[in-house]
Amino acid sequence: MKTIYLIANGDLRPAANQACEAAQAEMERKIVEAFERAGANVKRAHPYDPLKKHSFIDSQKYGMEAFRSIPNDVPLIVAEAVWQYSQHVLSGLFAHRGPIVTIANWSGTWPGLVGLLNLNASLTKAGVKYSTLWSEDFTDEFFLKGVKSWLKKGRIIHDMSHVRPYRSARVPARSARIGIKCVGELRKKKAIMGVFDEGCMGMYNAIIPDELLHPLGVFKERLSQSTLYAKMLTVSDREARGVYEWLLNKGMRFNIGADEATALTEAQVLQQCKMYIAAVRLADEFGCATIGIQYQQGLKDLAPASDLVEGLLNNVDRPPVYHEETGRELFAGEALPHFNEVDECAGLDGLVTHHIWRHLGFSPETTLHDVRWGRHFKGDGIDDFVWVLEISGAAPPAHFINGYKGAVSERQPPVYFRLGGGTLKGISKPGHIVWSRVFIENGKLKYDIGLGEVVRLPDAETEERLRLTTYQWPIMHAVLKGITRDQMMARHKSNHIQVVYAPDHAGARRGLYAKAAAMHELGLDVSICGKV
Repeated sequence: MKTIYLIANGDLRPAANQACEAAQAEMERKIVEAFERAGANVKRAHPYDPLKKHSFIDSQKYGMEAFRSIPNDVPLIVAEAVWQYSQHVLSGLFAHRGPIVTIANWSGTWPGLVGLLNLNASLTKAGVKYSTLWSEDFTDEFFLKGVKSWLKKGRIIHDMSHVRPYRSARVPARSARIGIKCVGELRKKKAIMGVFDEGCMGMYNAIIPDELLHPLGVFKERLSQSTLYAKMLTVSDREARGVYEWLLNKGMRFNIGADEATALTEAQVLQQCKMYIAAVRLADEFGCATIGIQYQQGLKDLAPASDLVEGLLNNVDRPPVYHEETGRELFAGEALPHFNEVDECAGLDGLVTHHIWRHLGFSPETTLHDVRWGRHFKGDGIDDFVWVLEISGAAPPAHFINGYKGAVSERQPPVYFRLGGGTLKGISKPGHIVWSRVFIENGKLKYDIGLGEVVRLPDAETEERLRLTTYQWPIMHAVLKGITRDQMMARHKSNHIQVVYAPDHAGARRGLYAKAAAMHELGLDVSICGKV
């Protein structure tokens, strides 16, 4: 190969890039050593900026500038030890004609693998050819073998034997009927997806084009986060206090402090309660069956974090919200499915899941998580690779051990959330789950689905995993059936994964097949992943 160029895409937020700079530099050193030992020459395409105190591409503007100095046909490494905003580099990668490999660290603390999965899914949607690799120390056989393959052939082929097309799945007739019936109802009645500003945190992969969504019977209501903020201003202090006291009466804990800059305060929580009420009222006003709040851009400069709101919306048992004029309870006895970080792929998945789980008589609380990290655990009857699934702030209390009594709200990290706000944190209860992901490839909607089991790890292991990742966030210890770590990383087309509980293994299988049949009936290209 010619000289290989290396780029490092990063966050939009300076503090996040600065916090990850040392880890990025150390990772790049190891990557370069591995490539040089294989006979290659690596050149970094953009320098460290002493004023910014980091070396990341941190905007779309800078991404375009950086790519002007990269020959169009050279081999290119995209090295990630940080969360990255894919739009910073999509313009350059879309036009690049040389072989591309995305590489991430394997770490819970430095979220390169989360950023890698988002970038990979975005490249897949954009139709950009790429290879991908990951490693803990960049000296293991898996990584080095991948390096040699890419240097020699310009591509890396991973094991995908865990993926089976829908047509070979032998879907039980009963489950198929349920899925098809629910889809028929959806198409007949149609549904509105409320989108509070589109395209969060560089997740190009999380935007479903209207022309792919409309044939399913789902239509976007494009709402502004400024509308949500304006609606918050109409909610009374008394109403906000009522939500807060409802949560306290349920046994939920709030780690309240005094310093607004570093601690969760009661004032922040009450603002979040106003946002919760405002979101429900707007969903009712516009007839939304599901909503997604972007928050990380724009709203973060006006209000505390949206996470407490998001977790409550996804729960059937939640504080009641009433119409301002008529006093009618809104969405009474129902969850209002919310897709975190306005991930529309998760929104479609959550909407379909909600209807099917209600039809099956199962508890319909569903949420997405980040595929954050994982490692093998042996002990307490467990001998398996256990993933850390950990969304950035909130999951429904119905998923937690002891429900609301097992839930706690802690201040979001100040480095990301200047105005504070509390999370909805808990440890997910043991049980059977169905996991899934909607994604876009070759201009078509596709769908991967599989079974999983949430396990209960010893308290010390849970504590360590929380400290190695983000302590303030809810955590799920998940075993994905019949799928290795590397198979999951190679195939999964998102940093997000959708999860929903079933009452038992048989119920999970029934639900999986019903969801698969529903998505197939809607016209998605469905694959069953792993052991079912």
